[in-house]
Amino acid sequence: MMDEALERWRLMLGQPAASLGELDETATGRDAALDWLYGRDESLARRGVRRTGGQGAGALTTFDWLDDITRLFPTETVERLERDAVERYRIDDLLTDPAVLGRVEPSTAMLKAVLRTKHLMNPQVLETARRLVRKVIVELMSSLATRVRTAFSGARTRTPTRVRNSRNFDLRRTLRANLRHYDPDNRRVVISEPLFVTRDQRRLRPWQVILLVDQSGSMAGSVMHSAVTAACLWGLPGIRTHLVAFDTEVVDLTSDVTDPVELLMKVHLGGGTDIGRAVQYGSQLVEAPRRAVVVLITDLYEGGAPGLLLQQVSQLLDQGTVVLVLAALDDEGAPDFDHRLGSRLADLGAQVGAMTPGRLAEFLAATIGGF
Repeated sequence: MMDEALERWRLMLGQPAASLGELDETATGRDAALDWLYGRDESLARRGVRRTGGQGAGALTTFDWLDDITRLFPTETVERLERDAVERYRIDDLLTDPAVLGRVEPSTAMLKAVLRTKHLMNPQVLETARRLVRKVIVELMSSLATRVRTAFSGARTRTPTRVRNSRNFDLRRTLRANLRHYDPDNRRVVISEPLFVTRDQRRLRPWQVILLVDQSGSMAGSVMHSAVTAACLWGLPGIRTHLVAFDTEVVDLTSDVTDPVELLMKVHLGGGTDIGRAVQYGSQLVEAPRRAVVVLITDLYEGGAPGLLLQQVSQLLDQGTVVLVLAALDDEGAPDFDHRLGSRLADLGAQVGAMTPGRLAEFLAATIGGF
């Protein structure tokens, strides 16, 4: 029987690596499933490589393939295969056939794919997609809400207090003060004197956070995370949140922020980009310039006039508004963006980079809490 390392090489390389040995029944099924997906890779064909896998791979339907990979691979591998199917090979029936879509594992990759293809869906499929989107959004919001609460909650001081509250328990000082009561037989510290500290809650003057989000096709992940971020920021004391999506047109989605699922289902990815026009709209929303943060989320490939963008950002900065330009707002790697335009914005005084949603929450908390 082929050992595990050889089997992995055999599955990665397909039929050209058949000389490594015979596959057992389970591995043959895996090979067929991999070939169904990766056998359509045109780059292999151009190099004269034919990745012919197990028997019957070409006869698999999308529904059969989903059933096979769910049975044959661990969850993390299934999610990767589904992501490649949608993003790399554009297998549309994963998102347009209700029976197939109902079997798809909810993931951020699937959510982004739904955003790109929802205009192709009939009402029945769209309702299935909406349920899929909601599952992903609930999970994302649950994770980010904790980061947001932590970032904006009051910091503990070192001032002792006699008010005994579990939230204010000072574990480090308590252990240090009670080390003399260490019980070597039971290997534990006996706490005879628990210590507590006061907690100061940040008192925020009213601030505006204005999220301007590029909805061009390459920004699907950032649009998704922007909607979730806005929903988590909504209702925080002292913060007024706006969410504006743009391509060549500008659409204010603030009224839909409390329901990110419905908000995302209204987003139309694709088309051109007029970033300067979006920033011009955002600047009109600013009420108190020195208590406003404008977050521009875009790949900076300007389809309009770069001069208008630079002018609007310069005016915002001159009036004391914080301008943060994010080439990506997601949990993935380095973004693709116009470095030249990014450098020009940075030279004006804007902060330019890429962030995770959690890091953005921490940035906003630090900026707002510092005033």
